[in-house]
Amino acid sequence: MDSVKNLPVAVIGAGPVGLATAAHLLERGLEPVIFEQGPTAGAAIEQWRHIRLFSPWRFNLDAPAVRLLEPTGWETPRLTALPYGGELIDDYLTPLAATPEIASRLQTRARVMAVTRQGLDKTHVRDRDTTPFIVRVDHDGEVRDHTVAAVIDASGTWSTRNPLGTSGLPAIGENIATERISSPLPDVLGRDRESFAGRRVLVVGAGHSAANTLINLADLAKEALGTTILWAVRGASAEKVYGGGEPDGLPARGQLGSRLRRLVEAGTIELYTGFGIASLKTLETQVSIEAVDGRTLDADVVVPCTGFRPDLEILRELRLNLDPAVEAPTELGPLIDPEFHSCGTVPPHGAKLLAHPERDFYIVGMKSYGRAPTFLLATGYEQVRSVAASLAGDMASADTVHLELPETGVCSTDAGTSCDVPAPGTASAQDAGCCAAPEPVLVGFPTGLTHGRSGGL
Repeated sequence: MDSVKNLPVAVIGAGPVGLATAAHLLERGLEPVIFEQGPTAGAAIEQWRHIRLFSPWRFNLDAPAVRLLEPTGWETPRLTALPYGGELIDDYLTPLAATPEIASRLQTRARVMAVTRQGLDKTHVRDRDTTPFIVRVDHDGEVRDHTVAAVIDASGTWSTRNPLGTSGLPAIGENIATERISSPLPDVLGRDRESFAGRRVLVVGAGHSAANTLINLADLAKEALGTTILWAVRGASAEKVYGGGEPDGLPARGQLGSRLRRLVEAGTIELYTGFGIASLKTLETQVSIEAVDGRTLDADVVVPCTGFRPDLEILRELRLNLDPAVEAPTELGPLIDPEFHSCGTVPPHGAKLLAHPERDFYIVGMKSYGRAPTFLLATGYEQVRSVAASLAGDMASADTVHLELPETGVCSTDAGTSCDVPAPGTASAQDAGCCAAPEPVLVGFPTGLTHGRSGGL
């Protein structure tokens, strides 16, 4: 970055990893400028503030960020507690965004439209590595170009959920039925209650996002007569969602799976297996969902717990090297493939594995994992520590691993969330025994634990 060292480093996104990135850059003597599409820091998390994280506070706090907070009188949360998304915002991100160091560098309602090199499209090679970046930003209706030395994309994947249809494509008619499709993690017992009470609801998906929503809907059905709960999964059974049951080594996980199984067996939840969605047809008051095998279900509301994928459109003019399966950086892809790895089996990694042919450009955080769901906030914090060190020229620090996680084998196969969210609402963390655990509590469901890919993708 020598030739452009007086320019700032653009950070896209003001979630936990984005703000941690800025804190690390500041400690390295680099100047960040943070672009957040939403009105406040943590705007995406605001959509699931009612959900409890799977990992305790001590794995959700970043050290340089805490050092910015400490002079303000900020009180450290109880490190063994499992925070809700709202607590992560209210007790950490909002105070962090309000510190003078961050507040003066944070631009909200700033949607990044594109990233490129100044005067160069992706086909031009000459002087590319020493040419500044241009970040085009829509500032609440006013479009401006920002010239920066480097770009770190921590924008996450919340805005681009996977479609309901099979084969990675939207189901036929899905785009027309948007008014009948909810957000991926609706607050069915709170903010969104009116949209679900007394309605016929179809939940699609086989991960812990689906499990959490189904259990909350069952609680709603006790209070709101006429609430009908349907559950569609592509697989031949829902056994992987039920987990280990009561004997499970992690009580909260076992309680979630056992309760969900009981609700299905009691008929409170109608389970439809092998239900790959082919099309949606919007009716007068409902939507009709047709499976590939011709079966149909009618619902008032569809909850898409189908996972997320990265939005790469803003990066089209950059030279990226992405894994063909999970759309993560090529060297990282095989290490995080959810078919073979859980959160704890993913090795700590930093700038070297996150690098692209586009020098001084990095994707970090949840977006760096592409379509893989095995991301942890603690992993993201290690990523940005290494990236900041690399941009500052401290390659020894950038290449040194500073993070150790146990091989828990308890990550979710749900592509809808990272391993940090959501935790079941079946019991408090204290009741579940999670807070006393000496290792990270990553409550979810086992993935395959065979390490590394076989001969093919």
